[in-house]
Formats: sequence, structure tokens, C-alpha cells
Amino acid sequence: LNRSHIAMLARIRPWLLVLSAILASRFIGMALFPFADTTEPRYAEIARLMVETGDWITPWFEPGVPFWGKPPLSFWAQAASIQLFGLSEFVIRLPSWIATVGIVYLTWHFALLLWGKTVARWSALVFSSMALTYISAGAVMTDAFLALGTTLALVSLGLTLNGKSTAWGFLFFVGVAIGLLAKGPLTLVLIGVPIGTWLVMTRTAPAKLGRLPWLWGCTFTALVVLPWYVLAEWKTPGFIDYFIVGEHVRRFLDPGWAGDLYGTAHLQPKGMIWVFWIWASFPWGLIAISCLAVSWFRGKGKDSMRALRDPRLLFVFLATMGPLLFFTPAGNTLWTYALPSLPFTAILIAYWLTRLDLARFSKFYYPLAGAVPVLMTVFVLLGTQGVYTLKTEKQLVLEYEKLADHDSSPLLYLNDLPFSARYYSRGAAQEITSEELSATKANPHYATYFVAIPKQISQESVVTWLREANTELLNRRYRLVSFNPNIHRQELSKNDQ
Repeated sequence: LNRSHIAMLARIRPWLLVLSAILASRFIGMALFPFADTTEPRYAEIARLMVETGDWITPWFEPGVPFWGKPPLSFWAQAASIQLFGLSEFVIRLPSWIATVGIVYLTWHFALLLWGKTVARWSALVFSSMALTYISAGAVMTDAFLALGTTLALVSLGLTLNGKSTAWGFLFFVGVAIGLLAKGPLTLVLIGVPIGTWLVMTRTAPAKLGRLPWLWGCTFTALVVLPWYVLAEWKTPGFIDYFIVGEHVRRFLDPGWAGDLYGTAHLQPKGMIWVFWIWASFPWGLIAISCLAVSWFRGKGKDSMRALRDPRLLFVFLATMGPLLFFTPAGNTLWTYALPSLPFTAILIAYWLTRLDLARFSKFYYPLAGAVPVLMTVFVLLGTQGVYTLKTEKQLVLEYEKLADHDSSPLLYLNDLPFSARYYSRGAAQEITSEELSATKANPHYATYFVAIPKQISQESVVTWLREANTELLNRRYRLVSFNPNIHRQELSKNDQ
């Protein structure tokens, strides 16, 4: 490096270097870590099918089976990424990373305009280094897009109410539209709960919301969102009933909801979202709780609570609490449901940490910001080096492709076809029953059969069949075997003679 390069680097703030390192480090896992069942390969396959079929209206769970569980925004982004850059884990994960960078910017910008540079910098660092933020930034999921929509809407409203540019008022509706196309009507609840509560607690007249361009904003939202919902119902009737009623009412009110067409209900104790929030915000949530406890012990806790008299801080606090309070009575939750809360959680933590008298603790801030990225990167590297086995069929599919020729069967999975096998085989892998497997001996269609059989199989007919097959590969869940039915039939004929 010459002197000019050194001088340029010296002008870059340490916090920005740390933030850049956190975000860039996620590329390692995005590029190296295979899709592990079930969420990532399921959504990746939906995006791949969107490109393959050219159908950008209906996401397809598999050929002939529409996916009604989510609106298409994340699938559109992932499919567009595939078309632009080709098919790979990194490419399909990239849209979530971009969405997360957008949330980081909104978090930084909101805190900057409300409380200045120090709070803004730490808000960005805290949010980007939280466990769920870091994981979802490089994962094929819909949650980053929902969080982008809700964060954009709430930040835009907060800035509009504080007299900022009228452009932020229009961006409120852009955020609503993003959320409606990423997750559906749940967006309106996650945005509306903190706004309504803030209006009541601050005794602010709803007329103050008139600063938003309601006519143009609602028109824009309707024009962007409604056409897809109408086309989705027209193309695959039944979508509205399943998605609006099932996914948004029955899923949360019925802990054992059996209507999920694409998985199983996630039965959890009511109030589990608060535990999920602690996991999702790690390590900062625990740090914040500990610091507040110390503050109360020192007799300064009431000062922290009195700070909520500031309408700006109360708005951020309610934006943090809104998703958590909404999901508290729900019996069907995931830890990812806490993600929309985290940008505002980060601002609260940054605000309070910069005001608490914890000078001895402050020297650990940067190491804490690096904790999750370092741990996750080590986890990725250990997994890719085979230190622990992953729940993915990538290696098995690659082994099949190496062994198979034009006379070979498709890759067959006994009784159940994992999502990662669907994705890595580009939809070519098939499911086969034990009866169909036995029938191949009497009426073979291929010179060689390749079958992935669960390692813990107990069916006697299959166990007998396995003794006559060649084991090609073992992974965490399956044994890949090859079998030549013609040779087997010749041996049976000899025995009969």
C-alpha cells in the first residue's frame, strides 16, 4: 500500500470498517454452505421452478402443486438473481443480503436523524451483529423482505412526523407494499400496532397522520399489490381462503393447526416469542437486559423509564414491542418472527448503552459485535470440512450424477423426497414406495437403479433388497445404493434350474 492508500484507510471510521467486515463475512457462508433441509432448499427450489417455468404469478411448490404459503416478492428477487447470475447457493441467497443491508441503512439513518452519529453507528453495528440478523442476511427466507417492508414503513412515518422530507411520507407506502408482497396482511398488523399504541399513549390526534400522502400512497399500494392477489386467485382458485384465513388466522390461533399444506405446525408455548427474541438478538439482548439490571441496582433505572416520555424514544420502544406483543398469545411461532423487532431493538440498545455509565464495559463493544459473525463463520468452515454432518443431499446427488449414465434410473428416494434433493437434482429426483421398489425386480425399466434409502430402514422387504445392492455413499440420513435388476433376474433363473 502506498501513502495515499494508507491515508485513505486512516480516514475511514473504525465502526464503518467493523460494519463492513460483519456484512462481508456473511459471503463466506453464502458461498460455501450447502442448502440444508428444510427451509432453504424448499424456497430455493420454488425460485428455481419460477425461472424454469417462466411463471412469475404462481410460485410452485413442485410441478403441479402451487405454493400458497407466501406472496412472491422473495421468490421474484431470488428468481431474478438466478436469471442475472446463474444458479448457485450464493446467488439465491444474495437478495436476502441486499435486503438486510437496506435495513441496516434505515436503522442507521433513523437513529442519526433522531439522536446523532454515536447512536446511529452503534445502532447499525448492534443490528447487523445480532444472531438472527446475521443468519437471515445469508439465508433463503422471506423474513428479511418482511422486515425491510415494516422497517421502511415505520422509519418513514417516524421521520415524516418529525418534519423530515415529504418523500419519506411516500416511502411509508412503499414499505407497506413490500410487506404485503413479502408476507401478506400480517404487515398491516406489525405496522399498525405500534403506530396506534403510540397515538394513544402520546395523546396525539390521528389527524397528525395527515402528513402522509394518503391518496397517492394508497393508490400506489393498490396498483402494486392488488393485481398479483387477483391474478393468484384467478390462476389457482382457493389461494385467498388458504392464505388469508388459514395462514393469518388459524395458524396463530390454533396451536395444532393441521391445515399447513407445506409442512407441520410449529407448536410452541404461548409467550415463546420473548425467548425467541433473546435468541434472535444475541448477544445484545442479553447485554441490554444485564446493563439495565445493573442500572436499576445503582438506582438509575427510573431514569431509563422516564426517558420514554420522549415521544421519539417511545415510538422506537413500541416498534420494538409491537411484533413481540402481537405474537405473545400465538401458539404457532418461529424465532424468525422476532426479526421485524430487531432494527428498533438495536436503536434502543444503542441509545441506552451510550447513556449508561458503563465505561469499563464499553471496551468490549467491538468484540461483542464480532461474536456472532466469528462463531457463524467457524461453524460454516467446520461444516464444509466435514467436522460435523449436514442435513443436505448435495453430496449424494453429486455422487449419483458421477455414477449414472444414460441407462440409469433417476435418483430415487424411498418413501420421502427431501427438499435439498429436489433442488440439487434440478427437480429430477423422484420419490418411490417400497412396493414400487420391489416391482423393479420383476419389470425393470433401467439397466441400473440408484436408490437413496433411509439408514434406519426397518421394512423387511427393503432390508432383504439391500443385501443384493451395492452401497455407493452414506450421508447423515441416507444410503445411496445401486442395483442391476437384470443381473438379479439371471441369478434367480440359475437358482431355479
